[in-house]
Order: sequence, then C-alpha cells, then structure tokens
Amino acid sequence: MTLIHTALLCEAQAVIEKYKLKLVQKNPRIYTNEKIVLLVGGIGKENSLKNLEKVFEKYKISKALNIGIAGCNDKRFPIGSLFCTNHHLPGIDNLPLKTVDTPKVNQNEYHPSTLYDMEGIYFLDVAKSYLNEKDIFIFKVVSDYLDDTIPPKDFVKKLIQNSISSWEKWI
Repeated sequence: MTLIHTALLCEAQAVIEKYKLKLVQKNPRIYTNEKIVLLVGGIGKENSLKNLEKVFEKYKISKALNIGIAGCNDKRFPIGSLFCTNHHLPGIDNLPLKTVDTPKVNQNEYHPSTLYDMEGIYFLDVAKSYLNEKDIFIFKVVSDYLDDTIPPKDFVKKLIQNSISSWEKWI
C-alpha cells in the first residue's frame, strides 16, 4: 500500500474525496481504500513520529508520500507552486525543505529559496527506517511567504486539490 501523510485534515480532504477513502480510525485519523492509507498525523515532531510509527507497524507500506503546505521565503515562486523536496522529478520543481518547530521563522536564519514546514524531516526520518529512499516523496505546495497569516482551511484544500494531478503518478 502507499502511505499518504498529511499534517492537517484540510490538506487531506481533496485526496480523501478524489480516491474515495474511508475513515477507519479517528485518533489519529486514518483513511484507506485498497491501495492507499492516508494518515492525518498532526503538526510537529511528536505527533509525526508517534503516528507515523503506528501506521508503518500496522500496514504493509511499500511507498510513502508526504503532501502538505509550506511557507516559502522566495516570492518568485507563486502561491500554489508544487515542489518535491527530496527528489528531482520530471515536471516538478525541487527546493530544499527546512522543518521548524514553530510557524514563526527567524528571519536571520532564512536560506535562499527554501520551503519551511513543521513535519517533513520527521516524516522522512521515520519512512527511511522502513523504506528505501527512492520510495519516499515529500511534496510541498507554497501557501504563504512566511508572514503571520494562517491560510484558511478551504484555501489549503484548494491548493492541494490543484496539485494532485502533478504528484499522483507517484502513488
């Protein structure tokens, strides 16, 4: 099965609808069909590590994708731009990802053209203990430019919905 990991339910909703996934567990939220296990793992290190371990132990995962939003420090990349942060894939741009513990990023620590999230590196660390790196993908959609605004849930759902056709071939 392919694991699709999101931090937030609003990041998962378009995927749940497109692939007709059924809720099989509430805490953490897990949705499945015959091919996909989708985990809404929560934000941050603790939630990511704990919930990802549970899913890898419970299901036979052969491939893992993290899909979610990320802030970007480079306004040359429009909101809604899709990136794969751990592979160079045809048709999808690549940028480095920095995982942070708080949504507020210290402007003195910015790196050129970087995406920022709160769970990507933890997803990668857990997935690498179960899978070969060639079967692990981190996809991020630019949602903001590291300002103080929190993107609305319906906006996040739309960003992910618009990106699915670009990354679904890796499921």
